[in-house]
Amino acid sequence: MDTSAQGLRVLVTAGAAGIGRAIARTFLDHGARVHVCDVDRAALDEARRLMPAVTQTVADVARLDEVERLFADVRRSLGGLDVLVNNAGIAGPTAKVEDIAPADWDRCIAVDLSGMFYCTRLALPLLKAAGGGSIVNLSSVAGRLGFPLRAPYAAAKWGVVGFTKSLAIEAGPDGVRVNCLQPGNVEGERIDRVIDAKAQAFGIPFEAQKRKLLETASLRTFVTAQDVANMALFLATDAGKHISGQALSICGDLTHTV
Repeated sequence: MDTSAQGLRVLVTAGAAGIGRAIARTFLDHGARVHVCDVDRAALDEARRLMPAVTQTVADVARLDEVERLFADVRRSLGGLDVLVNNAGIAGPTAKVEDIAPADWDRCIAVDLSGMFYCTRLALPLLKAAGGGSIVNLSSVAGRLGFPLRAPYAAAKWGVVGFTKSLAIEAGPDGVRVNCLQPGNVEGERIDRVIDAKAQAFGIPFEAQKRKLLETASLRTFVTAQDVANMALFLATDAGKHISGQALSICGDLTHTV
């Protein structure tokens, strides 16, 4: 199976930490040239220490002007683009719909869905100029299941699936493959924050909420950032050259959300 990324020019949004950094490192380790963006300067500094070959930009994907600046940097640092990984996203508020502030809803949709559009519309001309390529969008199991107390996040992640499938049909004739990943509960600081917020909302201890989450997957385990990175690499290389328009779960067979 050929998962070589030798010579591929890759942009990973929110690539300085967590899943994004695992994806960036995995592509780098398989021969790609990688550029990352992030809103967190400290995370970018740490990414530079760990991955000195990776170029970077401070950018908020929800701001069109910053996305335009990001792509100017990508053109300078990579000279083009073969792979876009739309990883940037935020958890959004944890609350019932009637208790969610409109500003919190707007911010979640702006980062998780609109930012993906902003990046993709500027990436497509570069991918087409390269003769084709791959776009990997990060959705979530929240994009195929209901998610109580997380309506903005779920709405955005369902939107990612529709965006992915529509774009795959549009871009396929130009040799651009488009897929999305639907991670389940990914171990790390982010899921710990989600568990804590839900535990407080339900009035139960952190460990009790964590056990509830583990019981939602038939494998009774969280997945890792590396699991997600491995699938992104597969889709963007020759191993996945005939896969497009798909929403692929990496979740340990998660059957419902709590």
